[in-house]
Amino acid sequence: MKEKIVIYQIFTRLYGNRNTTRKEGGTIEENGCGKLNDFTPSTLKKIREMGVSHIWYTGVIRHATQTDYSAYGIPRQHPAVVKGRAGSPYAITDYYDIDPDLATDVDKRMQEFERLVERTHKAGMKVIIDFVPNHVARQYHSVCKPEGVKDLGEDDNPQLGFDPQNNFYYCPGERFTPYFDLYHGETQPYIEEPAKATGNDCFCNAPGMNDWYETVKLNYGVDYYAGHVGHFNPVPNTWSKMTDILFFWARKGIDGFRCDMAEMVPVEFWRWATDKVKFAYPDIIFVGEVYNPAEYRNYLGAGFDYLYDKVGMYDTVRDVICGHQPVQAITGAWQQTDDIRDHMLYFLENHDEQRIASAFFAAKAMKGVPGLVVSALLQQNPVMIYAGQEYGEPGMDKEGFSGHDGRTTIFDYWSVASLTRAMKGRLTKDEKALASIYNKVLNIAVKEKAVCEGVCFDLMYVNGQYQRQYAFLRKAGNEVLLVVVNFDELPTTMDVTIPAHAFDYLKLRERKNVTAVDLLSGKEIKRQLYRDCYVSVDLEPLGAVVLKFKA
Repeated sequence: MKEKIVIYQIFTRLYGNRNTTRKEGGTIEENGCGKLNDFTPSTLKKIREMGVSHIWYTGVIRHATQTDYSAYGIPRQHPAVVKGRAGSPYAITDYYDIDPDLATDVDKRMQEFERLVERTHKAGMKVIIDFVPNHVARQYHSVCKPEGVKDLGEDDNPQLGFDPQNNFYYCPGERFTPYFDLYHGETQPYIEEPAKATGNDCFCNAPGMNDWYETVKLNYGVDYYAGHVGHFNPVPNTWSKMTDILFFWARKGIDGFRCDMAEMVPVEFWRWATDKVKFAYPDIIFVGEVYNPAEYRNYLGAGFDYLYDKVGMYDTVRDVICGHQPVQAITGAWQQTDDIRDHMLYFLENHDEQRIASAFFAAKAMKGVPGLVVSALLQQNPVMIYAGQEYGEPGMDKEGFSGHDGRTTIFDYWSVASLTRAMKGRLTKDEKALASIYNKVLNIAVKEKAVCEGVCFDLMYVNGQYQRQYAFLRKAGNEVLLVVVNFDELPTTMDVTIPAHAFDYLKLRERKNVTAVDLLSGKEIKRQLYRDCYVSVDLEPLGAVVLKFKA
């Protein structure tokens, strides 16, 4: 049976942290930090039992931090150019190193990561890590690069704003003068002269508070100063350096890369790099963070296996959950990418987005259940959940650099309350109930042939009178699933019309008595199945029914 990919994103420094101090802006000593060794065989087994096929360990490569590890030969970062005490995992300081925060023994941090990869594989899951190709920390300096490898910027000519063989972009003759204090409590200020361009395509020496000021933009041969002119022959030096980094991690046995802001890097590089990596490692996958639908097919053609479906499916399902759009919008969302549907990654949470249970989203974790069922069961494509989502983590903490925003911090030392309760066996009744639903839905996604490799028939074009209920069929061989969800907080009965076209397309037989089993509740029901007639389905508030029957 074809594999249905279920990605479980884990913000690694938070996941295993049992420290409940949670001091705003606290140090690692005060608030603690999760470790690679927290992912024990029993922990990984529980994750696997949830239906997870791939774990995305977020933030494992060494990045800028205010914690001092200079005693271990790791360069200290100036706090003026670090966001938060712990720092952003997307401000990489050494592409060839593991973040020391995650190590039980800092000197053996790479070995601890390698053992984690082995444990994950033994638990029956694959490993995804971040590849951050667009930008690096302002004080990037590799101390772990292999022999013979030159550092990024080592051979640059900083007197040129742009040169195809430079690794960075520069502002010649100008010092880095951002909006903030360059001392940040230190006796000496942070000095960068000439200033480098900032990661979010800010090509001046004075980034603002909303810029990615802690990062610098990498140069892939695109002259932004001359209007985005590409210089790709000869191959830019950055292409070779970044491809070598991909090979370095592939040799560690990882199974995929989640490529941060992939669309900010020219598609020509991806075509060149993925071809080389996949030739040597044909099973490795590339997941791209691409938000421009007009570019989806270009990036898939350049070697990406899966792309975020953020501005389509995520935004639409979120609007439906919140009552801003009717359920028919979901049909429109999947139709926009129907030709590439197997390559779109569906999700309702990740580290960038607000938690479903936050006051900024739905304010109630159960409101996300209908959206989960749609995201997980509608197509064959991958689905992703974010650690804590299955318990209804609200993300309403004010952690430090990350304020009261409905997101779980990526900048601060913290522990996630729901994950901590789960590790200690102290989940609330509601958290246990929600986790049970997630477990059932994700296991249906990976175990039911009709989901993994079946076709989908959207039923909403003949059920347009329903604004808060959504229904579709999945079929593979003689196995059929009728999936019906209720986005309303009131119980209801949906009389689901199944048109003649569905019978013809799916080769369904008309029958007087069809026995179906609800895979979520285990209840058995009998219904008639005739062309252009309806199947009556009772729905709980914010509930779902997955009826399985023979064709």
